[in-house]
Amino acid sequence: MKYQVPEIVVADSDEFQEMIDGKDFRIAQAIVEGILHNLEGTKKHVHLLSVVCTDEGSIYEITIERKHFAETLEENIVHYVREELYEDCQRIANVINELKGKEVSKILNQVSSSKK
Repeated sequence: MKYQVPEIVVADSDEFQEMIDGKDFRIAQAIVEGILHNLEGTKKHVHLLSVVCTDEGSIYEITIERKHFAETLEENIVHYVREELYEDCQRIANVINELKGKEVSKILNQVSSSKK
């Protein structure tokens, strides 16, 4: 089944900011699930979340660069701990380790190829 980018509907951008400030789990969940569903892709930027502001008639699209996947997962795993979703925490931690391992491999390959 194709991944559907989540959509959060709010009255205005202030309401969305309140959700961010209040650490609304739906935002963290959309970010994490978006990353996890796009691990195998090749796009440089990945669309994670759409925020529809009804009063403003605006739609904000939240995207992330692939190179920021690991650090963004690290920032958002705390929300899963707070929600006591420990199996998901383990899955996220595994992906973080895998992504960081790939980053280290890239660096080592660059260093070794520059010495030749």
